[in-house]
Amino acid sequence: MDKDLTALMNRLEVKFTNVDLLRQALVHRSYLNEHRDFPLEHNERLEFLGDAVLELVVTEHLYDTYPNPEGELTTWRASLVNAQMLAIIAEQLGVDDYLYLSRGESKEAKSKARQTILANCIEAIIGAMYLDKDYDTAATFIHREVISKLPHILKYRLYLDSKSRFQEIAQEETGITPVYRVLSESGPDHLKEFVIGVYLDQEKVAEGMGTSKQEAQMRAAEAAITAKGWSEK
Repeated sequence: MDKDLTALMNRLEVKFTNVDLLRQALVHRSYLNEHRDFPLEHNERLEFLGDAVLELVVTEHLYDTYPNPEGELTTWRASLVNAQMLAIIAEQLGVDDYLYLSRGESKEAKSKARQTILANCIEAIIGAMYLDKDYDTAATFIHREVISKLPHILKYRLYLDSKSRFQEIAQEETGITPVYRVLSESGPDHLKEFVIGVYLDQEKVAEGMGTSKQEAQMRAAEAAITAKGWSEK
């Protein structure tokens, strides 16, 4: 209970009446396994609540602002509330410095698991805001930190998955449809690792690695967008 959360509240622009609600939003389950006398619960119930508030605020905004069909709005919403986006927001707010984690989790600073923890933490913080203040306070935070990302997402079509996006840009820029080829695969059947190359005609643009062909293709497409300098297209 030794962490001073004043600086974090300043970044969130919310002064909590019950600071322990915010503190609980920062507690990962793993921390309690090593600190059984810790007086607060982990953040999963707050995450459950915050996820619902986040989705409702984003859905209301999209419904009120855009006349687009349901399918497009659903895709745009997914691009705003997915784990990758929420983890980025958590990093921008410096949430990582305040997490309560086990020693093992603390060492995995750049892992995929840490990104998930950060994303879940943002949802828990939203849940804590809702309980400590009200819906409007949580909505103000969501508009400022999450929905503000939407114009950038729409401008650069980041709502598309990386394969779809690379194909769309490649066809616009070159008239060529990308082709994916397995370059290698290794490991036992239950733990395969694939390396896949993405090609424009005979040019190998980039490679991607993953535990499934789909994951490797996605990573190859992401790398190809960067390699071609198309990140801002």
